[in-house]
Amino acid sequence: MPALVLLGAQWGDEGKGKATDLLGGSVDYVVRYQGGNNAGHTVVVGDQKYALHLLPSGILSPGCTPVIGNGVVVDPSVLFSELNGLNERGVDTSKLLISGNAHIITPYNVTVDKVTERFLGKRKIGTTGRGIGPTYADKINRVGIRVQDLYDESILTQKVEAALDGKNQLLTKVFNRRAIETGQVVEELLTYAEKLRPYVADTVLVLNKALDDDKVVLFEGGQGTLLDIDHGTYPFVTSSNPTAGGACTGSGVGPTKISRVIGILKAYTTRVGAGPFPTELFDEDGEALRRIGHERGVTTGRDRRCGWFDAVIARYATRVNGLTDFFLTKLDVLTGWEQIPVCVAYEIDGKRVEELPYSQSDFHHAKPIYETLPGWSEDITKAKTFADLPKNAQAYVKALEEMSGAPISAIGVGPGRTETIEVNSFI
Repeated sequence: MPALVLLGAQWGDEGKGKATDLLGGSVDYVVRYQGGNNAGHTVVVGDQKYALHLLPSGILSPGCTPVIGNGVVVDPSVLFSELNGLNERGVDTSKLLISGNAHIITPYNVTVDKVTERFLGKRKIGTTGRGIGPTYADKINRVGIRVQDLYDESILTQKVEAALDGKNQLLTKVFNRRAIETGQVVEELLTYAEKLRPYVADTVLVLNKALDDDKVVLFEGGQGTLLDIDHGTYPFVTSSNPTAGGACTGSGVGPTKISRVIGILKAYTTRVGAGPFPTELFDEDGEALRRIGHERGVTTGRDRRCGWFDAVIARYATRVNGLTDFFLTKLDVLTGWEQIPVCVAYEIDGKRVEELPYSQSDFHHAKPIYETLPGWSEDITKAKTFADLPKNAQAYVKALEEMSGAPISAIGVGPGRTETIEVNSFI
C-alpha cells in the first residue's frame, strides 16, 4: 500500500514536476491535492518541454491515472486549454479523473482577485490574479461552487446568487465596478458541464480502493511549504495547504496510509511574489542564478527572486511535513562558483537563531549567517551515480543533507528527464 507525498520544501518552483515525472513510470495514480492554476510544473521529455499549470504531472506517463482531488480549485477554461494543448501534441488525457467535490473558479472570483490586489497597492500579497484566493474564501464561507453543482441548474443558480449578493456590493460600492449578472455566470458555467462529465468521479473512493489493491499512489503538492496558509510566511502565502497534511484533506486518503513524504529542494533558493526572503541576492550572483537557472515562473511569467540555499527553511520543512527524503534539484546551476555560501542560521536582534522564528516580525528582520563551501567547475550533467560527481559537489550535497535533517535520495543534475541521480529508491 505505498502512498507517497511529494511536495515543495521551500517557496515553490523547486522542480516538483521533474520529480513527479521521474516517479511516473512506477506509480499507478498521481494526485493533485491543493492549489489551482496558480502553480506550475515544467517537465522535459526528450527534446519536448511541457508546462503544466493545473494538471498533475503524471498525465505525461502513459500507464498512470492523473487525478485532480477535492482540495483543488478548478478553472474550467484553463483545464480544457491545457487538455487541448496536450492532445494536440499526442498526449493521451482520457484517464484524467476530477473530484466532484473540487471547487470551481468562477469569473467573478477572478474579477475580485484582480481588483482587490490593485486596491491593496503597496500592501499587495503578490497573487497570480487567477481567482484562487477568492475561490478558497468562498469555500470556507460556504458559498462556493463545486464541480457537481454544474449538474443541477437550480442549485447552481441559487449558489451563484448567494455568492454574488455580497460580491456585487463590494464591486459596485467599494471598487466602483459594474455588478455581475447571475444568469450570465450560470450560462457560462453550464457550457462546461458535459465537457467535464467524462472526467468527474468519486475520487475519494477510487483512491482508497486503489491503495487497498496495493496500487502505488503519488500525491503531488503545488507551491511549497513556506507558502502554506497555516505554516508559511503568512500573509505572503497561498490559500491552501501544500504541506503533507494537505494531501490527506485534499484527497480523502487518511494519514495512516501515507508511507513516505518526499520534499523537493532546489540547490539554492527562489521565491515569486512579495514577502520576506533572508538569503535573497541583489548582486551579480543573484542575477547569475536567475539567468543560468532560467528562473522565470511557469505560470506567472515573473522573474523569480534568487538567493543562496537556506538550511533553516529546509529543517523547518522536514519538521512540519515529517519528511522521509529529499530530492535535490538544479545542482548543475551551481557549477562554476569557486565558493558557495549556505545559510546555516539567522541573526535576529544580535542573537543567533537556528530554527525558523514563529514571529512574522522576527523573520522579516532575520539576517542570514553563512558558511562557505568550496565549489566545482566540472560539468555534472552527464553524471549517472553519486560517485560521478566532483568531490566538492559530493561534499556540498552531503553538507545540505546533514543540515536539512533528512536523506537526499535523488539529485537533479540537468533539466532533462534522464538527468537525475537516484541515490536511494523512493518506492
